[in-house]
Amino acid sequence: MLPMFGSQKGYVAALLLFLLSLDFTSGGKLLVVPMDGSHWLSMQSVLNQLKQNGHETVVLVPEINMHIKPSDDLYTMKTYPVPFKKEEMEEYVKDYVNGMFEELPFLVRFVRIYNKVKTSSALFFTSCTSLLYNQELMKYLEQSKFDALFTDPMMPCGQIVAEYLGIPSVFFLHAVPCGIDSAALQCPSPPSYVPRPLTTHTDRMMFAERVKNLLFRMVESVLCNVVYSPYSNLATEFLQKDMPITKLLSHGSVWLIKTDFSFEYPKPLMPNMISVGGISCAGKKPLTRVGNSYFFFNSSEWICEFCR
Repeated sequence: MLPMFGSQKGYVAALLLFLLSLDFTSGGKLLVVPMDGSHWLSMQSVLNQLKQNGHETVVLVPEINMHIKPSDDLYTMKTYPVPFKKEEMEEYVKDYVNGMFEELPFLVRFVRIYNKVKTSSALFFTSCTSLLYNQELMKYLEQSKFDALFTDPMMPCGQIVAEYLGIPSVFFLHAVPCGIDSAALQCPSPPSYVPRPLTTHTDRMMFAERVKNLLFRMVESVLCNVVYSPYSNLATEFLQKDMPITKLLSHGSVWLIKTDFSFEYPKPLMPNMISVGGISCAGKKPLTRVGNSYFFFNSSEWICEFCR
């Protein structure tokens, strides 16, 4: 298991280290295929540091989006048309946010989640298809000779582009639903021990909870089939070779995982998986030093004694 990095600059240093073929003296060319929403907001801090280190960044964005706006100081933005309206996206976001706070029985909640996932995945998939079959834009990407691609694999369109261009990819993510990330990396994730998202279980489960957890994993496959089977078909058609979703994502060179074991259960990591939990947190100035601190553990409480 690889150690965590101690600062935000350390996280970005890890990214730069694994962006294969980049020249740190003159700077490299990085293609970014982001996912909209909060995923994009956490990615901006990385792009900011890459810009400071002299790298050229191009961000591919659908014309209709929520948060991704032009920023000449950080990156060059390339847009492409999509066949849906801004009102459709805003209506979906509003409905999704309202549903987050509903307390409903599991079956009702599952049906609603299923319908929302179906709607959202259709929007993202339509956007991906519009990108891949935009001949003018794809020709520009080929001619630009990018060194690497930076993307969130939750929507795997970016990895399809990386495969097409024949360049290495760096993933920046929290997780891919249904354990697809673990399957792609052949990383152990036994359903008897790894809690599924909808169960509210921890990693400490009784036998009945483990059985329930296993059943929930089967239910997840229904949701994930709706989301990811179209991408498998699209990748196979576009790349002209068989490309199931796990095989597609297994080609990611480095996985930067936005989790921290302080907040989640311990789990195995493969050698190309690096935990960068806290990278989205704003940097703060260190506290003024007032003396040496000594910590003593006494039964169930911590006692802090400051010595001048």
